[in-house]
Amino acid sequence: MTVAIIYGGRSGEHEVSLVSAASVARGIKKSNKVLLIGITPKGNWYLQSEKEYERICADEKAVLKIEENEENRVFVAPAGGKNAFVTKNQVLSVDVVFPVLHGTYGEDGTIQGLLDMADVPYVGCTTMASSLTMDKEKTKQVLEAQGINVVPYVCMKRSDLLDSSRYDELVQKAVDTMGFPLFVKPCCAGSSNGASKAENKKELSFALMEAFSWDDKVLIEKAINAREIECSVTGNSVTAPGESEIETVRAYIPGEIVPTHEFYDYDAKYNDPDGAGLCIPANLSIDMIETVRSTAVKAYKALDASGLSRVDFFVDKASGELFFNEINTMPGFTSISMFPKMCIKAGLTFNQLTDLLLDEAIKLHEAKSKLTTSRK
Repeated sequence: MTVAIIYGGRSGEHEVSLVSAASVARGIKKSNKVLLIGITPKGNWYLQSEKEYERICADEKAVLKIEENEENRVFVAPAGGKNAFVTKNQVLSVDVVFPVLHGTYGEDGTIQGLLDMADVPYVGCTTMASSLTMDKEKTKQVLEAQGINVVPYVCMKRSDLLDSSRYDELVQKAVDTMGFPLFVKPCCAGSSNGASKAENKKELSFALMEAFSWDDKVLIEKAINAREIECSVTGNSVTAPGESEIETVRAYIPGEIVPTHEFYDYDAKYNDPDGAGLCIPANLSIDMIETVRSTAVKAYKALDASGLSRVDFFVDKASGELFFNEINTMPGFTSISMFPKMCIKAGLTFNQLTDLLLDEAIKLHEAKSKLTTSRK
């Protein structure tokens, strides 16, 4: 089987993708052929040489690079199927794509829509589920309708920012209903890009400006004095038949993030090896662990997720109340990332995990291929 790993991308998480994709490439069984396709920060696609694959496989700490050779620039042909990827001099035969792309143009449905148009199986959520889950406000609205407890929030749009009276009204609503401190974050950015904590109105104003530099919609959330709990989930929630071991939705052993920074920000996640302690399983009662797992599955299914996701929760330190925080449909695969670590703790090796995700992708594509899309 030939697996194309797509990495890099036009995202604030470009560098994270280079690390995650290297781990994924090393984790795919050598019986498969791996093609590396790097996307530059400007959005250009390039096929990488076999030497790049050999280099990162020979060094567990190696990070992928992107060589911009115009002879190897990659283009995508609609409805091309296995032959959808082409360069100037060759057609690349691809059985399945693993898009190890985080954040904008990676988890927001854009790459998924392109791969759907190309008619190629790919790992992860569908176009619709990716788009939905990238938007934190819409995700909360869907889960609230399912009775899942979410972190209290106020959503502000750029149109509100440009209307002084509306802006003042929403800021006051956030302060009156949730009080300080508050967290401010872009609706559609990942890895805590643009997120910050505000202790007063002046800091809130600065935090909003920072968040709006990343997105046109921003969430103001209640800052809960909480423990950060995460749960890995795999499976195809819409297409899985009851007897399918491959596609069954399952939640793994929850883990707990213990940040050494003020909060679990970008630096703590990716730059500081001591930015957080990782505790797997989370130090919770057996009943609470099962509640986290069942709620993660409920959220995953409510959002029509497929492939994989990391579902993040808060547990209030005072009350013990469980809050859904967010869902990541292409979580990090770095050496310190929680998603693979939780799966490994549950008994899956890294090779088995990548095998499972690739098999899920093929099964989901097969199911979609049976649908009627035209009367002719």
